[in-house]
Amino acid sequence: MLPKRFPDREEISAVREAAETAEAGETLQGEHRVAGRVMARREMGKLTFLDLVDRSGRIQLISEQKVDLDLGDIVGVTGRPGRSRRGEPSLVTSELQLLAKIRRPLPDTFHGLTDVETRYRQRYLDLLVNEDTRAEFLLRTRMVAAIRRYLDGHGFVEVETPVLQPRYGGAFADPFVTHYNELDADYYLRIATELYLKRLIVGGLDRVYELGKDFRNEGVSYKHAPEFTMVEWYEAYADYTDTMARIEELVETVARETIGTTQVMFRGHEVDLEAPWRRVKLLDALEENGLWTRDEDELRRRLEERGVDTTQDRSWAQLVDHALTNFVEPTLVEPTILHDYPVELSPFARATDDDPSIVERFEYFVGGMELGNAFTELNDPDEQAERFAQQAQQEGGEPGDSDYVEALAYGMPPTGGLGLGIDRLAMVLTGHDNVRDVILFPALRPRD
Repeated sequence: MLPKRFPDREEISAVREAAETAEAGETLQGEHRVAGRVMARREMGKLTFLDLVDRSGRIQLISEQKVDLDLGDIVGVTGRPGRSRRGEPSLVTSELQLLAKIRRPLPDTFHGLTDVETRYRQRYLDLLVNEDTRAEFLLRTRMVAAIRRYLDGHGFVEVETPVLQPRYGGAFADPFVTHYNELDADYYLRIATELYLKRLIVGGLDRVYELGKDFRNEGVSYKHAPEFTMVEWYEAYADYTDTMARIEELVETVARETIGTTQVMFRGHEVDLEAPWRRVKLLDALEENGLWTRDEDELRRRLEERGVDTTQDRSWAQLVDHALTNFVEPTLVEPTILHDYPVELSPFARATDDDPSIVERFEYFVGGMELGNAFTELNDPDEQAERFAQQAQQEGGEPGDSDYVEALAYGMPPTGGLGLGIDRLAMVLTGHDNVRDVILFPALRPRD
C-alpha cells in the first residue's frame, strides 16, 4: 500500500536555492525532503536523472541506482543538495518513495499541452505540463491578494453579501434563476453586490468591499463569462473624483507588486498603467465620432448608416451604449477614464451639480476593454424610486428593489462606489486576449 502522507517536506525552490550554493560536482552535507511529480527522465551509465516538479519549481534528482518510475508518478525524496558535474542544481537521493502512480500517460511534456479545447476542459493537465500556465494562475492569486492588501490597508472592511437574492439588481443583465424550496419562491444568482453593500454604508460601516462571484445569464466572448469575479467597494464621504484617484492608485500598486512594473503588453499594445490616467467626458468622445444626439431616431439612423444592427435596442440609452461599444471603447488603448454619463444609462448615480441630465459616473478602460464602472452614489430615496420606475418603463419589467429604497430613507452619507473585473485585470497583467485563459475552469458547451 502506498504511503498516505509524506511529512517534513520542503518546497523544491528552497532546496534548489541550497543546491545553487555548491560547486559543480559538489554534494553538500545535510539531508532534505521534497515531493512532487516526475516530469523528465534520463539514463547515463549507472545514474538515473529525474526532473521533479512541485508548485514552487523544478529540481534534478540524481539516483545512483535504477529507478522503476514512469513520467507523471508522484514521489517523495530524501537526499543531499549539490550540483551535477555539468553544474545543474540537484538533489542526490538516498531514499525515494512512490506516493501515487500515474494511470494514464501525460501529454507531450516537451512541447506542452497546445490544444486549446483540452487546456480549457482539462485544466489540470494544462497546469501539469505547462509551467507558464501555472505561473500565470499563481500571478492571478498574488494579484487578488494585493487587491485585498491595498483595500485592507486603506481602512476598508471585507464583507460577504447574499449570492442568492429575492430581487436582483445593481446592473443591466439577465439573471440565472433557481427555486428556493424552503421559501417556495424563485431566487436569483446575483448579478452584482452593489445594493447590499450600500445597505452596509447606511448601517455605518463607511468603507466596505466584497471580492467574489457574480453571474449573468448572457453571451460568452473574449471578455465575457457568465460566471465571473468582481471586487466592489463603497466609500462614505467620497465622490467619483476620489474614486478615480483610488482606482488609478490601486491598479498601479497591484501591477508593481505582482509583475514588478506598470508596463504591460495587452492586445497588441504597449500600455503603461502608472497613474494618472487620461480622462475624457463621454459626451466629448461621442461628439468626436459624430454620435452625440438626444434624438433617439437620429441616433438610430446614424448607427445604422455605419452598419450597426439596432433592432434589439429598445431605448435611446441602449443606442448610446451600442455607440460606445462599437466606436468609442476600441479607441481607449492607454488607461482612460470615461466620465459624466447621461442619467438614462445610470439609475444609481448622482447627478452632476451643473446638469441634472448628466450623472457622476465613470468607466475605465485599458487596451480598448472596460475594466469596471463607478459612481458617486445616488442617496436620495425619492429620486432613487423615481429612477427605478423610469428604468422599468424604458427597459420593461418591474420597478427596482423597494427594500433598498427604504434603506436609503434612513440616510446614506455621500458615497463613492466602484466595481473592478478581476478576470479582466488578470487578462491585462498576463497579456491574455481571452478571458478563458485566466479562469481556471471556464464555462464550455458540453461535448457531443
